[in-house]
Amino acid sequence: MGRRAAQVRRLGLRPYAPVWRAMQHVTDTRGPDTPDEVWVVEHPPVFTLGQAGKPEHVLAPGDIPVLQVDRGGQVTYHGPGQLVVYPLLDLPRLKIGVRDYVCRIEQSIIDTLGDWNIEAARRPGAPGVYVNDAKIAALGIRVRRGCTFHGLAFNVAMDLAPFRRINPCGYADLPVVALADLGGPSSLDAVADALLGHLADQFGLALADAPAQVPDSAE
Repeated sequence: MGRRAAQVRRLGLRPYAPVWRAMQHVTDTRGPDTPDEVWVVEHPPVFTLGQAGKPEHVLAPGDIPVLQVDRGGQVTYHGPGQLVVYPLLDLPRLKIGVRDYVCRIEQSIIDTLGDWNIEAARRPGAPGVYVNDAKIAALGIRVRRGCTFHGLAFNVAMDLAPFRRINPCGYADLPVVALADLGGPSSLDAVADALLGHLADQFGLALADAPAQVPDSAE
């Protein structure tokens, strides 16, 4: 059975809110034949609180904005040097359940880290990927009518100090780490290429680049 075609949009550095609204728009307006997409983006500094997020986990935001959003999970930080990937997939069409979807994303990250000989693991009850108990990638997803949006945030080469202003994912004093600090590459493009390859393998996708734009209605 052949792979299903999907489009990759490499959006570069974009503010969080317009990309979030664009994901909602695509998900709300897509039909059974709408192609799947994978968006690759980097965000300026922002804290986001998921649907389970508690304001008290935002300890000292300072000048970094805080947004309440509609993904699962608690609070996290996005900033330059972090690779953010939003898969917009039709799970029933791919014959994948939500739990399997999360596991496949985590496995893609684990396999990407393995490309640089870094051993990573899941942690029961705490979605994401960890290296020596420090969190290197966070997951926060939403599924609406069987279609996914939001996604993963992978610390590549970034200032980790803002994580100290929050309880990451609701855990006080949770250590975080970035790939470049473990001897991996600091290039987001290199890591994105590797991660996209593993995502394609996990989901049986044939990825092709598409224009780096999101729907006009959400710009």
